[in-house]
Amino acid sequence: MPLITLILLPFAGSLVAALLPANARNAESTLAGIVALACTIQVALLFPEMADGSVLRQEIEWLPSLGLNLVVRMDGFAWMFAMLVFGIGSLVVLYARYYMSPADPVPRFFSFLLAFMGAMAGVVLSGNIIQLVFFWELTSLFSFLLIGYWYHRKDARRGARMALTVTGTGGLAMLAGMLVLGHIVGSYDLDNILAAGQQVRNNHLYLPALVLILLGAFTKSAQFPFHFWLPNAMAAPTPVSSYLHSATMVKAGVFLLARLWPVLGDTDAWFWLVGGAGTATLLIGGYCAMFQHDLKGLLAYSTISHLGLITLLLGLNSKLAAVAAVFHIMNHATFKASLFMAAGIVDHESGTRDIRRLSGLRHMMPITATLACVASAAMAGVPLLNGFLSKEMFFAETVFLDAAPWVKTVLPVAATVAGMFSVAYSLRYTVDVFFGPRATDLPHAPHEPPHWMRVPIELLVLACLLVGIFPAWAVGQFLATAAAPVVGGDLPAYSLAIWHGWNMPLIMSLVALVGGILLYTMLRWQREAGRFEATPLLSALSGRRAFENLLARITLAGRAGRRALSTRRLQWQMLWLVCIAITATALPLWLQGMELGNRGTLPVSLPFVLLWAIGSLCALGTAWKAKYHRMTALIMLGGTGLCTCLTFLWFSAPDLALTQLVVEVVTTVLMLLGLRWLPKRDKALRNMVDNADARARARRLRDLVLSLIAGGGMAWLAFAMMSRPFYESSSTFFLEHALTGGGGTNVVNVMLVDFRGFDTFGEIVVLGIVSIVIYALLRRFRPARETMDIPEQQRYVPGDLQTDLLNPRNASDTAVGYLMVPAVLVRLLLPFSTLVAAYIFMRGHNQPGGGFVAGLVFSVALLMQYIISGTQWVEAHLPLYPRRWIATGLLCALGTGLASVAVGYPFLTSHSFDLALPLVGHVHVASATFFDIGVFALVVGSTMLILTAIAHQSVRGHRFHARLLEEQEQQAREAEAAVQAATAQALARGGM
Repeated sequence: MPLITLILLPFAGSLVAALLPANARNAESTLAGIVALACTIQVALLFPEMADGSVLRQEIEWLPSLGLNLVVRMDGFAWMFAMLVFGIGSLVVLYARYYMSPADPVPRFFSFLLAFMGAMAGVVLSGNIIQLVFFWELTSLFSFLLIGYWYHRKDARRGARMALTVTGTGGLAMLAGMLVLGHIVGSYDLDNILAAGQQVRNNHLYLPALVLILLGAFTKSAQFPFHFWLPNAMAAPTPVSSYLHSATMVKAGVFLLARLWPVLGDTDAWFWLVGGAGTATLLIGGYCAMFQHDLKGLLAYSTISHLGLITLLLGLNSKLAAVAAVFHIMNHATFKASLFMAAGIVDHESGTRDIRRLSGLRHMMPITATLACVASAAMAGVPLLNGFLSKEMFFAETVFLDAAPWVKTVLPVAATVAGMFSVAYSLRYTVDVFFGPRATDLPHAPHEPPHWMRVPIELLVLACLLVGIFPAWAVGQFLATAAAPVVGGDLPAYSLAIWHGWNMPLIMSLVALVGGILLYTMLRWQREAGRFEATPLLSALSGRRAFENLLARITLAGRAGRRALSTRRLQWQMLWLVCIAITATALPLWLQGMELGNRGTLPVSLPFVLLWAIGSLCALGTAWKAKYHRMTALIMLGGTGLCTCLTFLWFSAPDLALTQLVVEVVTTVLMLLGLRWLPKRDKALRNMVDNADARARARRLRDLVLSLIAGGGMAWLAFAMMSRPFYESSSTFFLEHALTGGGGTNVVNVMLVDFRGFDTFGEIVVLGIVSIVIYALLRRFRPARETMDIPEQQRYVPGDLQTDLLNPRNASDTAVGYLMVPAVLVRLLLPFSTLVAAYIFMRGHNQPGGGFVAGLVFSVALLMQYIISGTQWVEAHLPLYPRRWIATGLLCALGTGLASVAVGYPFLTSHSFDLALPLVGHVHVASATFFDIGVFALVVGSTMLILTAIAHQSVRGHRFHARLLEEQEQQAREAEAAVQAATAQALARGGM
């Protein structure tokens, strides 16, 4: 099975999961479990090849000229991480089946979880560093969705935003670093980069690349000073925390450090930056964990501390330390995932995670208590458990480090203190929660969870025991396979024996155990005395407050800058925009010089001059009439567009002319719909302000001069370019290869759907996004109250009046009255317009036409139905569902590109073939036709979505008018009642 399946399968499962019904919790969890387990088995079966030192590689060409191909690569280290991603992912899915409430939108949860799994697999298996950054940012996006899953909670929204902001910003910095790294090596391929370590370290750009890449790694793995986002992410459901914060997201940073260790490591800058950040994170995380009152908060800070431990090991510039880091990555994933799950069970069954309220749960939950105690002992580094072995290796590396004397003194002390912290918060997790008297004030009566909810913890705890008791047998071969690629292939000598005799690392472990017990006892006495409700010393240094304060200051600075440099008046904004554009264009031309070429000119054509004289007059008339006579201005603007169409025809560009003509029709309708909701302008008001007329004339003169400069400058620049001979023109290539390479004789269409198909795909994606955004904005758009009412001509006509000249608004069919003839015509026109659109589409690959023009023609036919028959009648008889058209178009275009990938060609590679169809005969078909179908569908959907969204405002106008009449009638009744009451009172007083 291809390696890329490991990335695609979770994403495919995510799409399927999103489509399942909300109450299909068993189906959702079964689907997610099958996907995760299938990937786990596939990865496990590859271990024999990984153990032999092989590197599996699958490459799919995308942009080979730029070195950007889709590369999936697996070595021993990637294999180990893939096993963690999929293996622990399988256990999390099983756990989540019982943890999630039936009231939760489970399809969304498992869809996001599988998508995150696929993104994480993409990070681990990427063989191209730009591709790695892409999946890296996807993990930030899907973790944002998972952390904010319970979006009705403020803490979930805040934690998700914080995580996305910090990790996403770090990802952008990392992208810059990867670009610099690729520039140094001359390739973005990971194999080439891993082989160029000496070249990278000797380059003068090494330090900028290192700092930028470390920013990405530190933000993702919550290293100091970016550690504050991780505790705030604990608002996520516990299955998310156990997955993201044990084996996947937070491990991505240390994965990157280990991945690039042969390239960026072994320098002083690496030692101080990576080692310093790791040491600070190790101590700060462990210190804060001891004072947390939330079980998940304690585990979050302990995760920060252990990630700091791994980072510190990778920063020591020692191969043996790198092996220890890989070992602790494996160990930490097992005991931390089980601890998060145990905390989730406590919360699920007791109703709280507050350690101050929990006590004596071992009496009600003995099995869960036992599992949690073993896992927390592994976290504390107790002998005969896996955490003890990797922590012993860590102590050994700090003791035998070859560094400055003060560093050799400080690091062992720091490591021992961190070990004491680890023991203290591990005891708090177990003793305070599971021992002592029974808790009596819990929201729920605690009890053991369903057995299958506990199975993932049992398997993980079993792994902790097996590795701790039989390390060489249980994990020796896996560790060697995973660590070899990190250290460059040559493993240093190390031992996984439990007993190494009495030595300094063992003494440090004993000191940490005894010191941690004493520290926990002292802190417990202080808490019982009412102290340490917050973290001493560091509680005032809140990362969350600093982050939110920074965001607030950035927002205020942005608003101040906008007030200083911007204005609400569109005219001034356009003035500044045009002035800046003119300056940016003219300045380099002025400095470098720009002269006309010596290419010969064609003789002047009088008809062409006359054509553009008419076009120019139309443009001037548009500007002159735009303020008070909008309809006239729009008609003249159409005249300018028509002149442009004729110009394209003049220069033998029928494709452009046809497109321009249809675009003119659509944009005219769009502007008509938009002008309906603009407030009226009254000429009588323009002289009410002193000197208003003089200022308007000055402003118009300024705008005229500016427009002449801009238009004349662009005309001169275009003429200067055309007066030069083109020795190397891309048009020659397209003309020569359109038929042979693209299967069509219409060069323009072949360029759009074949040679530049990826550009077109990006453009239709943007078009779809823009149309959906416009639709979303217009749904909330409410015009000014003075423009909401129906036109004045319609206000005084009874709604039920029906004559030869009137079209009643409440008629069941709008083809009555004065609209009878046009309504019948446009309905007859629709099938003919559809046929014309199909004809233009089918001929597009060899003659002027194509999916874009055909989509606009079909859209115009549909728009005519709306204009004549009305929005409500059309949508009642011809439901369009524009968003489905957009989705179908995108999927069709994407499917065409992926089909070429499936048969071993680059994305969107075109193929042509001949078909012999019954009754039709010989038909030449290009695969780009299916891509063009996607363009057609998306153009129809986008055009109709935007225009019908504006058209719906007219429906609101009639509703507004009806409400207005009701209000007026109500006011009249109230006034009449008031008059009657006043009359009655007057009569009563007169009678007295």
